[in-house]
Amino acid sequence: MLQVLGAPAEVGKSGEIADKYGFSVRKNGPADRFWVADQPVSSGFLPEISAQWPELSVVDQSHGRVRIAIEGDAVEDVLAKGTGIDLANFEVGSATTTLIGHIATHITRIAPDRFELMVLRGFAESLWHDLETMIREFI
Repeated sequence: MLQVLGAPAEVGKSGEIADKYGFSVRKNGPADRFWVADQPVSSGFLPEISAQWPELSVVDQSHGRVRIAIEGDAVEDVLAKGTGIDLANFEVGSATTTLIGHIATHITRIAPDRFELMVLRGFAESLWHDLETMIREFI
């Protein structure tokens, strides 16, 4: 997981770069994106990106954040217990940072019945516990 920062116009174009390297992009504001992938990033990757695109600041966040996928027919109802986002109108590809309970969480709708939650590593276990509680009535 990488965080890409820079001028809004440059960060907006970073999706082309991310695609080239096999990353998916999650919007996190006008000048901020998360690039996520399921494979590890090589140690030479960040210097390579920095050399080719010096207008972008790229920070490896994989040591400090955790990604959690949640999916199923009742996923909107489960997440609605903990967040104020109108998930019924949250389109596929939409992303925002919100609270789930008391935990700041970056949420992205990956598919109609699938969401990705990104949280700081120190809060991951607490978020997991909250999700287990929120999902109980649906299992």
